[in-house]
Amino acid sequence: MPSNVVIEAIAYELPSNIITSLSIEEQISYNLEKFAMPLGTLEMLSGIKERRVWDTGIRPSDVATLAAQKVLEESGIHPNEIGCIINTSVSKDYLEPSVASLVHGNLKLSSQCKNYDIGNACLGFVDGMSTMMMMIESGLIKYGLIVNGESSRDPMEPTLERLKNPNLTLQTFRDNFATLTLGSGAVAMILTHKNNAKDGHLINGYSSLADTKHNRLCIGTHEGGITDPQKLLIAGVELAAKTWKICEKELDNWKDETIDIYIPHQVSIPHITKLSQALGMSMDKIFLNVQTLGNIGPAALPITLKMAEEAGRIAKGNHVALLGIGSGLNCTGMSVTW
Repeated sequence: MPSNVVIEAIAYELPSNIITSLSIEEQISYNLEKFAMPLGTLEMLSGIKERRVWDTGIRPSDVATLAAQKVLEESGIHPNEIGCIINTSVSKDYLEPSVASLVHGNLKLSSQCKNYDIGNACLGFVDGMSTMMMMIESGLIKYGLIVNGESSRDPMEPTLERLKNPNLTLQTFRDNFATLTLGSGAVAMILTHKNNAKDGHLINGYSSLADTKHNRLCIGTHEGGITDPQKLLIAGVELAAKTWKICEKELDNWKDETIDIYIPHQVSIPHITKLSQALGMSMDKIFLNVQTLGNIGPAALPITLKMAEEAGRIAKGNHVALLGIGSGLNCTGMSVTW
């Protein structure tokens, strides 16, 4: 169905604390030496030079609230006009209540404003967008607010403690490697019907595909995660290639020649390189920030979208391709006219 929903505004917040890959390696240098891995291996394998973390004690709802306040202020939309708030972060303050309810309370949104979390790993924010689109298209709400606050401190610190163990095995190091690539950030986005928009960016449509036989290649907990990076890379790229073919059939002008810029979820530079080769994406059209932000989960895609606009990489009328892949595995391609 033709979409009538636009991205009205995006705002993000980044932590001020920068942690380099080298400083992480220095904390586990004993075991790196034992495994004959020189300093610089983490950056060499991932392409990530640094990532950011929030101050100790800062919770996901705190930073999601900051991003939400910023997007409301910049858009000029009154909080009482928000009909639904959806949080999509992997990071949670608690098992319950929902992060969305915490942000809803912080913002003092209307009691009639719906609030709940949507979780789907790194694809969560895109799923939040598609869910919000249905409510706007149906006329259920006028404005929808999607928020996300990711904190890598919680899983990173216990992971480092495990990797300092003098009895650490190479397999355990490999299982925990992906956690070392995580970063932190917060973002908020407002969607509305194009008839309400001041200068919105039209979402043309999206296509999704699942391959859940791979649902245990990446398992995350509050204290880290167990990941098979090589198998996850192969399975993720294969699913992305299948999703791309569906996008070609279902979305207008979904081909490299007519796409002006790609905004992908970013895990690592090798992952992006493999993805571009498999899908025929021009590398110079991909906006990258994983080198300095790390993998910030579902916050990555909307933050990257806004950063690309700020960098002057997106012009009015450009065809923007949003590409999301989340452990599970799930994949979505979304077409946006800027």
